[in-house]
Amino acid sequence: MLKELLKNSGLLIILAGVILLGVVVFTKVQTNSHLLLSLGLIVGGLLAHIIVSKYVG
Repeated sequence: MLKELLKNSGLLIILAGVILLGVVVFTKVQTNSHLLLSLGLIVGGLLAHIIVSKYVG
């Protein structure tokens, strides 16, 4: 159970970044901090997914 959650943690972080980006775009409150946070979540989630799948899976 925990191993499966760890394997999918990168994808969940990417999903959180995409949801945040969608909220920012649809509310039309596009500040640089919100956009950078969503970019950081997406890129960090991608890197986390690659690293975790290499070592766990």
